[in-house]
Amino acid sequence: MRRIRILFPFVGGPVLGGSHISALSLAAALDPNRFEARVLVHFEPGAIGQKARELGLDYEVLEDTPLMSSPGLPLPGRVGGLGYLTRTLPALRRTLKKIDPDIVHTNEGRMHANWIMPSKLSGCRHLWHHRQDPAAKGANMLAPLLADHIVSVSHYAMPSRPIRPIGDRASVIRSPFDFPAIRPDRANSHDKLCDELGLPRDAVLLGYFGSIIKRKRPDGFVRVVDAVRRALPGRQVHGLLFGDTVDATRGLDETCKALVSSLGLNDNFHFMGFRSPVFEAMSGVDVMLVPAVNEPFGRTLIESMYLGTPVVATRHGGNIEAISDGLTGFLVEPDDPESFVEPICKLLNDLLLQTRIADAAQADAAAKYGAERHVSEISRLYEQLVEGTQVAGTAYA
Repeated sequence: MRRIRILFPFVGGPVLGGSHISALSLAAALDPNRFEARVLVHFEPGAIGQKARELGLDYEVLEDTPLMSSPGLPLPGRVGGLGYLTRTLPALRRTLKKIDPDIVHTNEGRMHANWIMPSKLSGCRHLWHHRQDPAAKGANMLAPLLADHIVSVSHYAMPSRPIRPIGDRASVIRSPFDFPAIRPDRANSHDKLCDELGLPRDAVLLGYFGSIIKRKRPDGFVRVVDAVRRALPGRQVHGLLFGDTVDATRGLDETCKALVSSLGLNDNFHFMGFRSPVFEAMSGVDVMLVPAVNEPFGRTLIESMYLGTPVVATRHGGNIEAISDGLTGFLVEPDDPESFVEPICKLLNDLLLQTRIADAAQADAAAKYGAERHVSEISRLYEQLVEGTQVAGTAYA
């Protein structure tokens, strides 16, 4: 029997986000006796090509085909509607004819918009993996009309106003998490970060892990660090921001740096850049903060829970589905830096509370978010799509 061939298209470049890691990890974990994963990267391999190689995946590069993008996002290789119809659409159909996939599995907005039409015209099944805002236009307009199935990473992220009902063609399936086999020692990791930054080992380290984009509110993280520093005048409180900017929000890092300076935080705030693997650094901070709003389902939040690093996150978006307030972490009001102070101080001052939260979070993350469960559900979905049977919606708690 011929294996089911799945095409995973991506835009190449320097950015490797959670959606890329999840999709590539899925492709690498598929049963090779049942599936053939094909990875295609637009423009240049970049970080995605590097990650694919690390996972043992081959890839091909489509260098010269322009792509549509939102008018507000002047991304590389951009083409307008007419250019898409006359250049991009025919080129992508030729690519599909050559690769001959059964399913095109897209994982980010630009890939959804560019690949769904050629997929349908070429007779391929299209799986729209939604990891974005529930109000995203494409997810509410294009996906309900053209996608064969929509997978959402959370109930929150499910398209909120679809142009036609999607109940029989939509599932909530959590993203896969490739947890480390051995958890780093948190005390040792903390000491390493302090030594790297020239800080006393009893310094309080507050962490932010993620791209520097508006939705994740890195400026909110700066303000929380300032609020905690003022609440603990007798301790050295430091904010460590792990992550880089992306092309679409270039300049936000400079905004954050200006805010750090205006709040007098220059000696207490550290831009750590992108790190991979990040588990040791994530284990080394005292508390991980998630100031994001409209976050579909944060990857680093779950990773921190698994590592035993306490999390304080906004009561918004997919965070509510990931954290049981007071049991596996803490949820606070968004856009209010002061709301973070009380749970952070409780965690810093109560070792028993910290241990209880960490143990519960570790157990919860390990039980719900292993890669095996994700791969199993997506594999079943692939098979049903190819067989032509309608897939009953799947909802995970």
